[in-house]
Amino acid sequence: MHNKIDVVIMAGGKGNRLKPLTEHTPKALLKVGNKSIIEYNIDLLLSYGVQSINISVHHLCDTVISYFKDNSKIEINFIKEEKPLGTIGALKLFDAYKTDNILVMNADLLTNLNVEQLVNNFLLNEADASIATVPFQISLPHDIVEKEKGKVTRLKEKHSIAYNLNAGIYMFKKACLKYIPQDSFFNATDLINALIDDGKKIISYPIREYWLDIGQHEDYKKAQEAVKHIKF
Repeated sequence: MHNKIDVVIMAGGKGNRLKPLTEHTPKALLKVGNKSIIEYNIDLLLSYGVQSINISVHHLCDTVISYFKDNSKIEINFIKEEKPLGTIGALKLFDAYKTDNILVMNADLLTNLNVEQLVNNFLLNEADASIATVPFQISLPHDIVEKEKGKVTRLKEKHSIAYNLNAGIYMFKKACLKYIPQDSFFNATDLINALIDDGKKIISYPIREYWLDIGQHEDYKKAQEAVKHIKF
């Protein structure tokens, strides 16, 4: 699969919600079990034949670069953000992509996603972009009161509402990068919206495997438990 895609792992964030753990350690290098968060993603990509990756860095970037000088299992190119460029802006700093298909994922995810299925689904659908999603349900504790023109029209029994949430993993055609402004703060959601506005084909891919965004202390605790009994 390595000749089908380029890979960019976004690891430039400050991890403010995980302070004080991230004061002197980049979030991507926080240990989950016996290895760093980002290494789970690197090992996942290795298991699908990916031979080289690009990692965008900003906060404590020298710490990340130094770490992989001695711990690299894969060819790594670092994309250095001189200033924060959002969750996708750094892709514009790099111009040596080898394929027309770019897999982008956040560094702070713990997942055993089937990467090959995600990529093949993107290619088979001939899409411009794909958003990986995870299911999320909200259970409503009481009946729903529906109103119209000040009068109650219906009383619906309590139930749950299902949503598809953005999982922080994307596929993009290289041509989509022209929508990213140069040297500007730009999020992945900004790019998706720009593509939608221009009538591009955007699809979604449901993640059926384990997925966790390690954004807060509670999530970090969940991750520590997950690695004890789930294969990553």
